[in-house]
Amino acid sequence: MIFEVLTLFPEIIKSYINEGIIKRGIEKGAVTVNTTNIRDFSRDIHRTVDDYPYGGGAGMVMKVEPIYDALKNVQANGGKCYSILLSPKGVVYNQKKAVEFSGYSDRILLMCGRYEGVDERVRGFFDEEISIGDYILTGGELGALVIIDSVSRLLPGVLGNENSSVEDSFSDYLLDYPHYTRPSEFMGLKVPEVIMSGHHEQIRRWRRREALKNTIEKKPYLLKNVNLSDEDKQFIEENRRLKEVN
Repeated sequence: MIFEVLTLFPEIIKSYINEGIIKRGIEKGAVTVNTTNIRDFSRDIHRTVDDYPYGGGAGMVMKVEPIYDALKNVQANGGKCYSILLSPKGVVYNQKKAVEFSGYSDRILLMCGRYEGVDERVRGFFDEEISIGDYILTGGELGALVIIDSVSRLLPGVLGNENSSVEDSFSDYLLDYPHYTRPSEFMGLKVPEVIMSGHHEQIRRWRRREALKNTIEKKPYLLKNVNLSDEDKQFIEENRRLKEVN
């Protein structure tokens, strides 16, 4: 998977991808991350990439020409490229999108906005508009890194244990079950006996129920997307009755 990032601050991207799992993916050849500095495509000697908004108002707006030229340069020098504009106006990113993007066999291009945003005409040049949440950031670089990280870990050869991504939170729209490691007791807090029992079926059932319980308590809206078994439905009903009693 090749990620192409259009940004005014390439070093933000480079500093992150040179550590941890993404670095491992790059070293294994599973991931490539290229950055393009939009300022290199400015059309004046001052390398201007922003200007005052028409109609007045606070802040500056990123100009359409350098973004367009940077986008076309990347598209012309590497073949097919699915292009994404990072923007608060976009569809909110989630694990379903990460899985979708991980299935793309070519390149994904990520455009990072800055300042008060981009010239509205820019939007028509991209295949999709994505937001990582309903809040405001200084720029799109963090959003681009969120997508790069979440997609990369789904690619073969990136994680040390290929089952890790399958068992993650949101992998089947459930929050994750609790995790424990040594010591078995700390300040009177004990690890549940069932997960130290070695009984694989009991551990599986405990983990599934804990994942369901976490989701019910913290993000119940996710349940509508879950393929619930009869056992799951029985547990949810028991959990509901227990709450009513208490």
